[in-house]
Amino acid sequence: MVNLIIILLAGGSLGFALFKIEVPGGLMIGAVLGVALINVFWGVDPMPNEAKTLAMLIAGAFIGCTVEKSDLKRLPYIAKPTMLMLFAFLVLNLFIGAIIYLMSPLDLVTSLMSAVPGGISDTPIIAADMGADAPKVAVMQMARQVLGIGIFPSMILAYHNRKNFTENADREIFTAKRAKSSTKSWAAFSVTMAVAVIMGVLGKYSGIPAGAFVFSIISVLILKLVFNFAYLPRWAKQGAQILSGAYIGSSITMSDISDMRHLLLPLLVIILGYIANCFITGKIISKMYGFTRKEAMLITTPAGASDMALISSDIGVQNTDIIIMQIIRAVVVMTFFPQLISLICTFM
Repeated sequence: MVNLIIILLAGGSLGFALFKIEVPGGLMIGAVLGVALINVFWGVDPMPNEAKTLAMLIAGAFIGCTVEKSDLKRLPYIAKPTMLMLFAFLVLNLFIGAIIYLMSPLDLVTSLMSAVPGGISDTPIIAADMGADAPKVAVMQMARQVLGIGIFPSMILAYHNRKNFTENADREIFTAKRAKSSTKSWAAFSVTMAVAVIMGVLGKYSGIPAGAFVFSIISVLILKLVFNFAYLPRWAKQGAQILSGAYIGSSITMSDISDMRHLLLPLLVIILGYIANCFITGKIISKMYGFTRKEAMLITTPAGASDMALISSDIGVQNTDIIIMQIIRAVVVMTFFPQLISLICTFM
């Protein structure tokens, strides 16, 4: 218990500090760094596997809660560009992962999970559950998150201004308002957590890779869309980020830190791959489905849905469908991509 308290205090303190100065993914990054530091210099016992499972349950429940009924009404309009976006991300994931595997000492599951366009807090903990090197996956995901939040918006805006694209901002079909659920109570929170825990535990013992995560997403998604009684406060997701970061940090040793030099080339591959996808797939979506070039490039930006809501408005885009597509990406990628990766690694 003392060991666990020390870990959570160290991870939570630095995580909260980075969060307050608005570092992308600061809660998890700070938790990883804080716990890794005390582990390298003083040594701590690894956190129990139950901590990893709890973090996955909460993260899955949070993703399930993000989908609204109004999002489903937009599916007929955005189904084709969404499918193209997901297909492009899948091809990119497998292609980048294969290159990293061939050009670095990382194993196959670590290489493929490093390139998953998922959440910075969700992907590393799922990777750990699949037997990947979670600290290395966390570093790669952090680079992708920083790329999506810190570099892509400026790059898209600069490219747009240089090309002097003319855009029609009055296209009603792509500007529908997103109605949100008003169910925000302790009762809804309790039911949501109960459903996520029960179904997540069943998923854990189902034999499905990252089963706890997948089952918690699907069960809470059903609770939200069918009964409209799912709610998870942001502080719960933030707690899960610190918990997953602390779990990863407690497994980092001095040898892991020295091995980080091998990540420079994989990081370069990820950065170049996502930049290429932004331009190429963005251009295809723009040409085929009537999005402006700026909107299409934002659709292929590897950032989270909540981040996209801020990013898009900052560069003059008021298209709610971009947010909906990013939510769909989060659900589909984190539910199905690990299953496919596990299947590929088993076959290989």
